[in-house]
Amino acid sequence: MPSLFSLYRKIFFGRKPGWDQQPLPCIKVSVDTVTVSEANVSQYAEVCGFQFDGEVLPPTYLYVMAFRLHAVIFTHEGITFPLLGMIHLKNRISVHRQVRLSETYSFECAVVSSRQTDVGLEFEIVSKAFVGQELVWESLSTYLYRIENQGRRVRPPRALSMAWESPQQWTLSDDLGRRYAKASGDYNLIHLHPVLSKRFGFDRVLAHGMWSKARCLAQLMPDIGARPFTVDVAFKLPLLMPAEVGFGYAKHPDEWEFELRDSKGRRPHLSGKVLFADSEQ
Repeated sequence: MPSLFSLYRKIFFGRKPGWDQQPLPCIKVSVDTVTVSEANVSQYAEVCGFQFDGEVLPPTYLYVMAFRLHAVIFTHEGITFPLLGMIHLKNRISVHRQVRLSETYSFECAVVSSRQTDVGLEFEIVSKAFVGQELVWESLSTYLYRIENQGRRVRPPRALSMAWESPQQWTLSDDLGRRYAKASGDYNLIHLHPVLSKRFGFDRVLAHGMWSKARCLAQLMPDIGARPFTVDVAFKLPLLMPAEVGFGYAKHPDEWEFELRDSKGRRPHLSGKVLFADSEQ
């Protein structure tokens, strides 16, 4: 796997002219014979709240591996805009079966679509993990390269209509970004230190969006168990740390829904749902 540290040097210190107003090319990268480290998985599981038995990987862990290939795509000459202008809007992960520490993986990542919206260029990257010829895990990430539009009013995101009674309360320390970066290898500067995040317009450090997704999913995994499932989330408002947040969920006949909100339960940081392949709830 490529080194994220080396790629981030290109991302943060390289120069790109900006979006050329063209659809993105189909960029595809792949890597074979990938193994994972028990020590790294244990560290990741601890930061995100998963119960790791030493064998079955947390369902979001392969995203940590696949993101290295996303970074390769971001540095491709066909991507003419900088990573610092991008926002992770949505992420969907499908776990076709449990994946294990002892297995060897092949990864494929590709840009599959791009379109201009009223706020910028939105594009999607599909990531797939194989064991041999078997597709065991896949992800769809939606990114936005924002273009400032002075005449557009930004509406605050709306919370789900689910009942918000007795949510779990989590306290997030300001070193969470650094701990997640160490566990995942994702050293985006806005997550590391207030001095660095202020350079990009934030008063405090931000929690990684994929940490938020992993932490929510970790809370649901004891009920999900070994079933194949898809977990789909939308990232709403930035989560600045330190912070107090609330987590709540509801089980419906056709899906589970969950949300991570601010301490007052009014503003959503992340909204998501879980669907099962067998449709049995």
